[in-house]
Amino acid sequence: MAEQLQQLEMGNIRISNDVVSKIAGMAALETPGIAAMSGGLSEGWAKRLSGKNVQKGVTVEVGQLEAAVDLRIIVLYETPIHEVCRMLQQNVREAVESMTGLRIVEVNVKVEGVAFKNDEIA
Repeated sequence: MAEQLQQLEMGNIRISNDVVSKIAGMAALETPGIAAMSGGLSEGWAKRLSGKNVQKGVTVEVGQLEAAVDLRIIVLYETPIHEVCRMLQQNVREAVESMTGLRIVEVNVKVEGVAFKNDEIA
């Protein structure tokens, strides 16, 4: 309890939605079996993640102590989708919690497509 009070006396820390989105997107990129993040219909069928558009396919809600993450993904063909999604949820949770100190209450995953390894995802 004393530690909690001491933190409050030092001031507030706020982490923006963009920061959490970027961390979640990078964690998604590092998950085996993920071909790309889906940009949604308005952004085209799918966009491959790179450094500057890492937030595509990621939506977050950040509170003072907790956050929720929604991901739209394209998985690689012949990978067990349920296993890839569970690993993705775990990777995103661990990355965001360890880097921000926020508690992740949920990581929702929507699989919007399947891609072959040699497919060009535009």
